[in-house]
Amino acid sequence: MKKETGLRIIIVEDNIVVKEAFTVYINDLSNHSVVNSYTNCEDALKNLLEDHPDIILMDVDLPGMNGIQGIKEARKVLPTVNAIVITVHDNTETVFEALCAGASGYITKTSNHFKILDAINEVAAGGAPMSGNIAKMVVESFRKTTESPLTSRETEVLHLIAKGKSYKDIADILFVHVETIKSHIKNIYFKLEVNNKAAAIEKGLKNKLI
Repeated sequence: MKKETGLRIIIVEDNIVVKEAFTVYINDLSNHSVVNSYTNCEDALKNLLEDHPDIILMDVDLPGMNGIQGIKEARKVLPTVNAIVITVHDNTETVFEALCAGASGYITKTSNHFKILDAINEVAAGGAPMSGNIAKMVVESFRKTTESPLTSRETEVLHLIAKGKSYKDIADILFVHVETIKSHIKNIYFKLEVNNKAAAIEKGLKNKLI
């Protein structure tokens, strides 16, 4: 086993070839160590405190819990952990959502070993590796009004409604009961002074609440 002199890293990636390639790059070409790797978030979360990683390389499209929720859950268990998204594309809304969920940056699955190690080192130094178009999306998100009448959870629910998710879908995504979602929606309607989803979405977009 490689001597651990650098950062502790775990990889959550269901593509075995990608997972093994990243492991080799990190273990053989840096002083960092891949202490464990998983093909799903559930197993990674079970062992998170034992692995105690400094950085998680997290795929987004995973069987079971997706990588975005996985990042949220991992940071609840281990608030100090940094997450780097492993993605096929570098300009998707999914990557942006992962960054909003707490990811520190991203790398593409086709990245060469230099870019992979650079991204890890940049995050370790407090940076956030991302492309210009993703950075622009992040900046735009900060332009949303700071005087929103909605709570962060209500904003999240309204965002999911705008994406066409059903109440059950939203409940599953947020790991809460459907009745809780209905309560949030009732509050959203009241605060935005609307009485249907279409009006709530329209007002949310117009006022840059979502």
